[in-house]
Amino acid sequence: MNSPLTPLLILLLLPITAIGAVLYTDAGIEPALFYATVKTFVVLFIVAGGLCFAASRLAARTEG
Repeated sequence: MNSPLTPLLILLLLPITAIGAVLYTDAGIEPALFYATVKTFVVLFIVAGGLCFAASRLAARTEG
């Protein structure tokens, strides 16, 4: 099951990973703030994935 959105996901994750690495190595950023940011991103990613999946299932059901 290869999604056509996979290259887009990789393209979006590259700068997010770079920014995360810079924030993680910056001495002025409190670690709790960094981990809260990562947790928020993961939750939003899961919610967005669920919404996309539900929309694709709904679109497939209304086509046929």
